[in-house]
Amino acid sequence: MEIKAVDVAKLRQMTGAGMMDCKNALVEANGDYDRAQEIIREKGKLVAAKRADRETTEGSVIAKITDDKRTGIIVGIGCETDFVSKNKEFQDIANSIADAAINNLPADADALKTLNAGDETVDGIITRQTGKTGEKHQLCYYSQIKGEYVSGYIHMTGKLASIVAFNKVIDAEVAKEIAMQVAAMNPVSVSEHDCPPAIKERELKIGREKAIMEGKPENIVERIAEGNLNKFYKESTLLNQAFIKDAKQSVSDYLKSVDKDIKVLGFIRFSLSD
Repeated sequence: MEIKAVDVAKLRQMTGAGMMDCKNALVEANGDYDRAQEIIREKGKLVAAKRADRETTEGSVIAKITDDKRTGIIVGIGCETDFVSKNKEFQDIANSIADAAINNLPADADALKTLNAGDETVDGIITRQTGKTGEKHQLCYYSQIKGEYVSGYIHMTGKLASIVAFNKVIDAEVAKEIAMQVAAMNPVSVSEHDCPPAIKERELKIGREKAIMEGKPENIVERIAEGNLNKFYKESTLLNQAFIKDAKQSVSDYLKSVDKDIKVLGFIRFSLSD
């Protein structure tokens, strides 16, 4: 049957697919719009399957905070090239998915995929865009955090974001500075007290091996290992790190100078390049 340009344009508006994809789908579906949409979706799934092993190191990482400032989310949408990630359509899609996340606060990434972002599920949008561009798209990260006050920061590249939860309402600029600290310095934990046991043991092992290689007496090997661990805490745990805006004081000292009762409850950081 004859496929008119107006029909192709209508299907393109309905699906967002390219002109030729829409024309071919209508030809295959004998002009049936519903079937043509299904064909386009199936094409997206096929392309997604073929691109499944591709790396998605480009894309967009978005942090959003609820209006009451008590919950924050980070969403990462990945693609293969910088060209696609800078496209307005890609950015609009990433923001619509982040909006779905902050408005619904799903429990995990799988739950986010089932939510609607506009007229389609998040999973459907990602599959459609993969088919449309021929480039892998992926929901590569989603997480949320709660506190009495939550602040976030998105790096100017759009590929890195952080959010931090506090025990009380604090000055917005102070909170943002701590979120920037997390983004810049990538701490492993809030303090030495919540550092994962596996990381602690790794650093002790490194310290022991270094002491032995340097020929240190056996009776001081453990003391040297502990010293190595304490150095690691100073460099890699948030409260012990040097404050990026004033390296003469730690983050902990900075917060105490603002309000001695401020506590960091936790943080989340995600980067597409990590």
